[in-house]
Amino acid sequence: MAETGAPPLPPSPPPHTPVARAERFVWLTARVLEQHLFAHHFRGGAADPVETALDAYRNEDGGYGHALEPDLRGPVSQPLHTAHALRVLDAVGRCAGQRVERMCRYLTSVSTADGALPAIHPSQHGYPTAPFVPVVDDPPSALLATGPVVGLLHRNEVWHAWLFRATDFCWQAVESLEESHPYEIEAAVAFLDSAPDRPRAEAAADRLGRLVRAHRLAVRDPDDLGTYPVSPGYAPGEHHFPYDYARTPQSLARAWFTDDEMARALDHLAAQQQEDGGWPVRWRQWAPAPALEARPVVTVEALRTLRSHGRPVG
Repeated sequence: MAETGAPPLPPSPPPHTPVARAERFVWLTARVLEQHLFAHHFRGGAADPVETALDAYRNEDGGYGHALEPDLRGPVSQPLHTAHALRVLDAVGRCAGQRVERMCRYLTSVSTADGALPAIHPSQHGYPTAPFVPVVDDPPSALLATGPVVGLLHRNEVWHAWLFRATDFCWQAVESLEESHPYEIEAAVAFLDSAPDRPRAEAAADRLGRLVRAHRLAVRDPDDLGTYPVSPGYAPGEHHFPYDYARTPQSLARAWFTDDEMARALDHLAAQQQEDGGWPVRWRQWAPAPALEARPVVTVEALRTLRSHGRPVG
């Protein structure tokens, strides 16, 4: 470049707000989908580019694949990928129309005998998969996969024949839980937060909250982290916190925790932002690409959670 004689520009000050610190991390490491999601949520970006990016993961059967959920590699549609797609569409206000109708047809095609969803459909055989989500030939119905999908469809007032039996399955599964683990509880909350029968949902959530506290499934005091158990099969140190269950103040799970417990948890979440601007992946890392792709997903979710609870993010 030719010399201009002008003095060099002063260096830019380092970003200080959580969003500003995360922005470089997102542009540096995120997939196109998470780049557009970040722009939509924090920089006034439109919803159309998010939808366009999501379309790259959609299959002819109406489901989603191609490692949309980073721990499931390969092109085939899976319930967990499709749940991820529904969360994206819900986040940008586009969870409706023919796209969702096709998704429901896909869900019908992979449902178990009782009308619910398996965690992993056998079509995943032969593709790289995280060891903590094993692929079996005859998978059982799973609240882990079914609850979030049913909740999101009810939340967006989607009506489809698939929902009737799937909703009944979720009620039975949630109301019979005696032993559980954090991800299953999160799936139950995702269902209950949008289930149409509100008194029944509130009663079920109250019972779940007592179970969570009795089994110490949420770290209520981050300063005392070492005294809380880690669920079997989870990574060392893979604890869950009040904000994992109550992503927004409107969640039924918010009533499980005192204001002080929630405040300490949110302080902990804010402090988890790393030097590079992203948040860490807490679950077991088994290959470089899934961990790299998951961190921007986790980062956008952390920022949204902090903001929804009234924390300034910039």
